[in-house]
Amino acid sequence: MTFMKKHLVILFFSTLNLMAYAQNETRISSIDFVQILNNNKEEALYYYQHNWRWLRELAVEKGYIVDYEFYQVERTVDTPYDMILITVYGNQAQSTAREDNFAELIALKGDLRLLNKKQPAEFRKLLTGHEKAIHLEK
Repeated sequence: MTFMKKHLVILFFSTLNLMAYAQNETRISSIDFVQILNNNKEEALYYYQHNWRWLRELAVEKGYIVDYEFYQVERTVDTPYDMILITVYGNQAQSTAREDNFAELIALKGDLRLLNKKQPAEFRKLLTGHEKAIHLEK
């Protein structure tokens, strides 16, 4: 093999290796669109601030996720949801382990913190969700 061919082969395989690494480190998000039921805004906000957010803060500390976001939006006819919840995983491995990791954190947390003793089904409904939204390059 000539010197030039040898370097081209090495460059080719190095590029494949970098591409594989980049795909392995691609951020993945879970996105949920939540509707507040029966005008229970206070109960829903309390629930997400004291349960959902607490779990995500701990998940960031433990390295199970890299970020999370919580949005309150104005409901419209075209967008019948009131909240958008986003959990960001740093790579495929974190995303794949999400169920086990959050089960561990939920066990640590214990009982749900609820306002006015209302259960989640009484004040919120998950309209739709996406478990594997792939982040595109900036």
